[in-house]
Amino acid sequence: MTPLRQQMIDAMTVRGFSPRTHQSYLYCVTDLARHFKRSPEHITLKEIQNYFLYLVKERQLSDASCRVYLHAIRFLYLKVLKLEEFNVPIPHPKRVQRIPELLSRHEVARILAACTNTKHRMMLMTCYGCGLRVSELVALKINHVNSEQRVLRIEQGKGAKDRQVVLSESLLTQLHQYLEHYRPSLWLFPGREPMQGLTASTPQRVFTRVKRRTGITKHGGIHSLRHAYATHQLEAGLAVHQLQHQLGHNNLRSTLRYVHWSGHYRHGELASVDLVARLEVDHG
Repeated sequence: MTPLRQQMIDAMTVRGFSPRTHQSYLYCVTDLARHFKRSPEHITLKEIQNYFLYLVKERQLSDASCRVYLHAIRFLYLKVLKLEEFNVPIPHPKRVQRIPELLSRHEVARILAACTNTKHRMMLMTCYGCGLRVSELVALKINHVNSEQRVLRIEQGKGAKDRQVVLSESLLTQLHQYLEHYRPSLWLFPGREPMQGLTASTPQRVFTRVKRRTGITKHGGIHSLRHAYATHQLEAGLAVHQLQHQLGHNNLRSTLRYVHWSGHYRHGELASVDLVARLEVDHG
């Protein structure tokens, strides 16, 4: 390991960056050095600007991928190498704003009903019923389920934050039945080995396979369940600030986009809505 790589790892560690960010940033910086065949310390600002042109024109990277490269490279030069001359705008594609193809309650119910594997069905139901990111879903342990207070503990979610999300009565009942039947020892949704957790790719594959089985053609992976949770809560009358807490958003603007996406937003002051119970009514 080179001294510069270790410096970057240390700088990310003290700032509490997630393992995924570590991996992404290091990959981008390594890719930059490989492209120029020399250490980033000896690459000029002009070369960096031309590099982003190369990423867009030659490699045809998406705007989202280019932004990851931008954040990684700026972090290296500004926070690790302390080169203030790099604190200038670097041309890159603007983020494309698209409204996702939102799942209806009926479509979510169809997806869950088509999932014949009990553990997988519980996994998708928990993802939807609590509006979880897939990384948060696979990190759940049995002791994160607080039946007495009816909350689910999310440890070190995005931004290295802990939070508690409301567990609806219907979802809690389903979780109790699942735990009684499967009796996992550590992870709420263990992998093939009891003491081994799942990788994020497993729920992704499960969701894609089950959605295809239902014939639903709307674009999107398992994150669609988080989008569905947010819009369905707002349509049922959940207060926006409550939804912000449930989703773990730092900025209210991130939550407000769901207000714009939802065609049937009802302003309300509810603290929680039992979406799982509503699915059972819709599908019943």
